[in-house]
Amino acid sequence: MTATRSDTDASTADKAAVAAVPGPTEVDINTATIVGTLSSDPIERTLPSGDQLVSFEITTRVVGEATRSVPVAWTSPKPSWRSLAAGDRVVATGQVVRRFFRAGGSTVSRTEVVAEAVQRDRPAARQRIIKRARARIET
Repeated sequence: MTATRSDTDASTADKAAVAAVPGPTEVDINTATIVGTLSSDPIERTLPSGDQLVSFEITTRVVGEATRSVPVAWTSPKPSWRSLAAGDRVVATGQVVRRFFRAGGSTVSRTEVVAEAVQRDRPAARQRIIKRARARIET
């Protein structure tokens, strides 16, 4: 016997979905803060628009969990990015973005953090970056 949703269940689900859509006074938040180690040296590219893009991956390790690598893209980076190298501890904040593009005749996607700030992981730098990220959330 196959279970089916009744019309009442469907309308209840539809109402719940509509209720989940933010209203004019609600705010959505997309903020990521990553503290970890650069997996490799940053790579610089110039986009067709002429904008500069630096990409790299930050590896995070948590005891008892799998090691994770987070791809990061930093547009219009500060010149200090040139001093970063594989193995450096960094703190980065930004937004999680999924990009779609054409490659090899098909559409592919990539999910990455688009960085707003990246610095070496020092206590003062970490606190400054986290404070700015919290301020964006609270306003």
